[in-house]
Amino acid sequence: MSAVGKANVFWFIPTHGDGHFLGTADGGRPVDISYLKQVAQAADTLGYYGALLPTGKSCEDSWVVASALAPQTERLRFLVAVRPGLQQPTVAARMTATLDRLSRGRLLINVVTGGDPVENKGDGIFLSHGERYDVTREFMEIYKRLLEGETVNYDGQYLQVEGGQILYEPAQKPHPPFYFGGSSDAGIDVAARLIDKYLTWGEPPAQVAEKIATVKAAAAKYGRTLTFGIRLHVIVRETAEAAWKAADRLISKIDDKTIAAAQSVFSRMDSVGQSRMSQLHGGQRDKLEVSPNLWAGVGLVRGGAGTALVGDPETVAQRMREYMDIGIDSFILSGYPHLEEAYRFAELVMPLLPLAHDTPRAAGVANMGPFGETIANTARPHQLRAAQS
Repeated sequence: MSAVGKANVFWFIPTHGDGHFLGTADGGRPVDISYLKQVAQAADTLGYYGALLPTGKSCEDSWVVASALAPQTERLRFLVAVRPGLQQPTVAARMTATLDRLSRGRLLINVVTGGDPVENKGDGIFLSHGERYDVTREFMEIYKRLLEGETVNYDGQYLQVEGGQILYEPAQKPHPPFYFGGSSDAGIDVAARLIDKYLTWGEPPAQVAEKIATVKAAAAKYGRTLTFGIRLHVIVRETAEAAWKAADRLISKIDDKTIAAAQSVFSRMDSVGQSRMSQLHGGQRDKLEVSPNLWAGVGLVRGGAGTALVGDPETVAQRMREYMDIGIDSFILSGYPHLEEAYRFAELVMPLLPLAHDTPRAAGVANMGPFGETIANTARPHQLRAAQS
């Protein structure tokens, strides 16, 4: 029996691009509001718990996109980034409360400190790694109290607030859940003090188990407990052979020059999590299966989450249950292209998982499906199978 029991499964809104291949414009897909709506509505209809919207200069703004997509969906929750150092906590709290109310309590908060010094400087942040996490801690101490309805006076090293308050509270009490990922000691300390769900990128299970134990121990020092989630890509097909073929195809158009350029960018970052991701493959194509069915090919050119679970439905579900056994209760997934892979995963794997959230019932479908296309205008496929048995 899993230590957690059941899991929430998220999908991903690809606001920084989508397509059939990595590292090339070949097979690329325009990512406009129409397409983003298709992905969000598919995730909503298929029964995903929520969807992550990425943040950074390569992405469309997550708050604007979430505000556009929330009215187009019914149940889907949106995991949206707040950026300590880029936003003042009082303004962020007002934005949070507003979107939480307008979405009827479907907002989740992803606290992102940022690990690329070059991008940070472009955004006006000239702080060291440790200083950024100090800002994150001060920001969260103010932000959390504001969302809980307090009038806040705060005199920190980096942030000062006098008489800060929000007049309109969020729908969720005491506040929308806080998600956060940070692998450094400074990041883990912030999580231990102030975060609800700690996120890790898709490292092998043994490394994830070690990280979970470290974070649990840190939280215990503050008398707190956290829950845990993992960010992964998925490549699932009906057979393992087809899945691995799809993985190879995804990176088939990447040349060595593109890989080297991407790895150079990642090496300049002071993110411990990014360093751990890069170490899994070392920028090399020849040893990409870093753990059974855990493939690091995505990380050759993609920053952040760089690993994918690859295999047939039963195997992918088994690997996910292994993560659940060490304490993971939330999976934030994505796959290329995101619209098609959302369907593949939902139809092939989700029925095999113990889910903590409801999925749509077939009885609610107007044609009483799913049952496939009617055969010869007279028989539903399942009825035909029954007749043949």
